[in-house]
Amino acid sequence: MDILNSVLLGIIQGLTEFLPISSSGHLILARDLTNTQFSYGLAFDSILQLATTIAILVFFRKDIYKLIKSFFNFFSSKEPVDKKQKILIWSIIVGTIPAIILGFFLEDIMDTAFRNSLLVSLTLVLGSIVMFLADRVSKNNTGDLTIKKSIIIGLFQSLALIPGMSRSGMTISGGLFANIKREEAIRFSFLLAIPVLLGSGIKKIIDLGTSDILSSIGFELLVGSLVSFIVGLLAIKFLISYLKNHNFNIFIYYRLILAFLILVISLYN
Repeated sequence: MDILNSVLLGIIQGLTEFLPISSSGHLILARDLTNTQFSYGLAFDSILQLATTIAILVFFRKDIYKLIKSFFNFFSSKEPVDKKQKILIWSIIVGTIPAIILGFFLEDIMDTAFRNSLLVSLTLVLGSIVMFLADRVSKNNTGDLTIKKSIIIGLFQSLALIPGMSRSGMTISGGLFANIKREEAIRFSFLLAIPVLLGSGIKKIIDLGTSDILSSIGFELLVGSLVSFIVGLLAIKFLISYLKNHNFNIFIYYRLILAFLILVISLYN
């Protein structure tokens, strides 16, 4: 692992964690193409993911501050809590549960059997179909977020455990299928990602604390994380602005082209 590869992986993670084109799928592909396979690859991915999670915290800092304040007010009864804030808090909690449960039982499978290029090419296509259908059924969405709808979105978020599906693509699609207004579905997608991504990154750092991996790749990890954070901030801003007035088509085309290229590369390697 050298600095150039760290920067490359940081850019890929920062862009693809939030754009609906699959971060894990791109990281797997990047390693296949550049032949940078190494034993701590999953650890490196997880810490880059934590860096992009910090980008969400920074970008949505005002929303998160309001949520935390409302959460403590709800239990202390010091101040009345706005109804929408209550719904948002419980929706994040409830929507996170499916990914936690499935992630706990399926983590080993996802980190081994599901991390190969041929499978990524298939899931890129399947995810594209989901996004295409979500766009088509949501042209006249007028509904608001509810706790029941958050369960549906949480189940869609669980699909992102499979490399190639895309967390943002699946959660936004889940919101659109649940008849939530487009802008609200996009915003909730990012807020819902925070607990899972933050928990995953912190867990991995704790796991790495008992090994010498961090000291072995410390500087490369720092560079990759900084790049991932900066690119992640730009990607969030772009996606929110773009999807307010556009559908998923540009991302679907990209995913299908990428799936074809991965398939060709895999067959000829």
